[in-house]
Amino acid sequence: MVIKPGKYFESGAWAAAMGALVAGANFFAYYPIEPATDIAEEMVKLGPRNGMVIFEAEDEISALGAAIGASWAGAKAFTSTSGPGFSLMQEHISYAAMTETPVVLINGMREGPSTGQATKAAQQDVMQAKWGGHGDYEVIVYAPYNVQEMFDFTIKAFNQAERWRVPAMVMADKMTVLLMEEITIPREVEIVNRKRPKVPPEQFEPFRPEEDLVPPMPVFGEGYRVHVTGVTHNEKGLPVSDDPWVHHELVKRLCDKIRKNRDQIVEYELVGSNVPEVLIVAYGFPARAAKEAVNILLDRGIPAALFRPKTLWPFPDKELKSVASKARKVIVVEWNYGQMLNEVLKVVPEEKVSFVYRIGEIPIPPQDILREGGVYI
Repeated sequence: MVIKPGKYFESGAWAAAMGALVAGANFFAYYPIEPATDIAEEMVKLGPRNGMVIFEAEDEISALGAAIGASWAGAKAFTSTSGPGFSLMQEHISYAAMTETPVVLINGMREGPSTGQATKAAQQDVMQAKWGGHGDYEVIVYAPYNVQEMFDFTIKAFNQAERWRVPAMVMADKMTVLLMEEITIPREVEIVNRKRPKVPPEQFEPFRPEEDLVPPMPVFGEGYRVHVTGVTHNEKGLPVSDDPWVHHELVKRLCDKIRKNRDQIVEYELVGSNVPEVLIVAYGFPARAAKEAVNILLDRGIPAALFRPKTLWPFPDKELKSVASKARKVIVVEWNYGQMLNEVLKVVPEEKVSFVYRIGEIPIPPQDILREGGVYI
């Protein structure tokens, strides 16, 4: 363990940096951008003393590209960014998905479109995290709502990236990155490392999947011959541009290794009544106010609950559908103009749903959630 177990009073940025170190990360590439620069500053302070390589790139494209290369060299690699930087990384996210490269991205979401208000919080990259790159692929995305989860979810992101060989993300908003709170560093933490080849180099096919649809991953320099390309490739890694069925089977497997195992990945929290009349759905920093709104209703004898997705992708749609079927009203709360809302409406009848939102860093008090959601007390 790189830090003594116990209680600390630190920021979300510190918690993410410490989570990366505890997870075994040893390569961090970044380009300065607020509010993710706070994470980079913590890594620069904590990383080198724990054997981590720090690389300040010329832009966000290069930062993620360097992390992808480091991963193939055997490192647990990651980057951090915000808003426009996340946009620039989309092609490399798609490339990492196609090449099955374990890599982690931590995003301190801010206002947009474009530059927006660079120092203000928002939740405007939620859909981009899933759909930002071209082509069919799957990612794993966590949404922390306190400092503890910045630590916990960063470790989970590394574990999931290593387990399934996909890009994994921690989509925090600016407030959660900068927030100062108590955090507990546990004595024991589960750490997952990627599967390695079990056969000698002359027998190895680098993209031949095992039963879980995930192929073992070699390390450059250890004798295994690997061709890593974003071009459609066969199980030997060789480009195939003239057979559409090779592409069909490859992309289907890339998606199915997550879709068929979504029950092992999806996480959510239900706070309050198990049979709510009023269900509030929120994630990230706004979920804190949503939780207080639930407490207000419970204090007045109204069965209420907060459904908080911990994974935004895969989205806990089946679980939400089950809980929401019991409610007469579902209130969706977001710091955007409706991104997770679209996922809720896929499983909850529209007539039951109210949407409470702010487009940017405007607080949403619990009372406003209830009033604008149509609950009068």
